[in-house]
Amino acid sequence: MTALVIPPTPVPEGMVLSPVKQSGLGDQMKAGLDAPICLTWELTYACNLQCVHCLSSSGRREPGELNTEQCEAVIDELARMQVFYINIGGGEPTIRPDFWHLVDYAVSHDVGVKFSTNGSRIDAAVARHLAESDYVDVQISIDGADAATNDHVRGEGSFATAIEAMEHLQVANFGEFKISVVMTRHNIPQIEEFKALADHYGAQLRLTRFRPSGRGADSWHELHPTDAQQVELYHWLLGHPEVLTGDSFFHLSALGEPLPGLNLCGAGRVVCLIDPLGDVYACPFVLHDDFKAGSVLDGGGFQHVWQQSDLFAELRQPQSAGACASCGQFDACQGGCMAAKFFTGIPLDGPDPECVLGFGADLVAAADANARPAVGKDHSRTRVSLGKKP
Repeated sequence: MTALVIPPTPVPEGMVLSPVKQSGLGDQMKAGLDAPICLTWELTYACNLQCVHCLSSSGRREPGELNTEQCEAVIDELARMQVFYINIGGGEPTIRPDFWHLVDYAVSHDVGVKFSTNGSRIDAAVARHLAESDYVDVQISIDGADAATNDHVRGEGSFATAIEAMEHLQVANFGEFKISVVMTRHNIPQIEEFKALADHYGAQLRLTRFRPSGRGADSWHELHPTDAQQVELYHWLLGHPEVLTGDSFFHLSALGEPLPGLNLCGAGRVVCLIDPLGDVYACPFVLHDDFKAGSVLDGGGFQHVWQQSDLFAELRQPQSAGACASCGQFDACQGGCMAAKFFTGIPLDGPDPECVLGFGADLVAAADANARPAVGKDHSRTRVSLGKKP
C-alpha cells in the first residue's frame, strides 16, 4: 500500500491543549492508543433523506447489517475496552427499529452515545426520554440557516423537520444539544445566522468540512468553499473558539495562528469507523477498501482489528511529508485531509486540494477523473441531484 500522509486530528471536542501539552500527548497518540477515544458507528445506510453530500451515499438499507445481538456484542466489547463514547450515524440511525434499545444498552454499559440525526424521529415524547439520560448527546444536522439554502442540499421540507426537532428538545429541557453544519459555498455567508440559531435554542454549533466522499464527489465542484470563503471561515473560527469543529479545518491553520486542537492524525490511532456490516475503516470519511482494516465479525472482534490490523500498524508509523516537506506551513497543516486528497485524485503525500496557499488547485485540475478511486457503494434510492439553487 502507498505510504500514507496523515492529517492532524484534534482531541475530543471541547478539549483544547496548549502547544507544550500537545507535544507530549501528541507523541503518545501517534503511536496509537489501546482503544479509540471516539468511535464512529454507522448503524444503517437506510435514510429518509438523500443529501447530495452524504459521505456514505445513504438511502437504502444494506442486506447483512449487524443485527441487535451482534450490535450488543460490539457494545460489550467497547465497554471492556473503556471506549470513551460512540458517535452513531448513518444513514438516519433512528430508522432502525432497535435504535433506541441500542442507545439505552450502550448507556447502561457505561458507553456514552452521541448520535447524528436529521430530526425526523425526534418528537415530543422522544425528546423527553432523551432529556432524562445523562450520557446521550444529540446532534441535529442542517446545511442552511433558512429552508431554501438547506433544502437545496438536504431535500424539500428537511429544514422545517430539523427546526421542529430542536423545538422539542428545547421544550423538554434537554440542554445543550448540537447543531451540525457542513460548510459549503452556499452557507458560509450564513455563518452568523447559524450561531444565532444555536444560541436561540441553547445549543452548541458544530461546523464540519465538506469532503468529496460518497455523493459529495458529484457535488464537490459546486459546493466546496471558494478560496476567499476559506479565509473568511478561518478568521471567524479564530474569533469563536467555543464553536466545535472536530478535525475539520486544520488545513486552514496554514494561514497563520493555528486553530484549536491537537496537530496529529487520529485515523487508526485514536478514531475509526464501523460500518453497518461491521467492517472497520481507519477514517470515517474514506469508506474504501484501501482503508478497511477488518471486521468486528472476524475472530477477535473489534479489539483485534484495533490492536492488531496491519493497516492500523502502518498508520501508527512515522509518516513522510512528501511533496509538502519544503513548505514552511507543513507543521501547521500537516499536508491536509487524507479523504479530500484521496477522492480528488491527489497523491496522499501531496497537498490538500483546498490548500490555502494554492498548491492543491493545479493537481485537482490535472487529476484524471477516470482514474480517481471509486467512492464506494451507492445506497441511493433514486438518482440524486442538487435541488433548486437558493
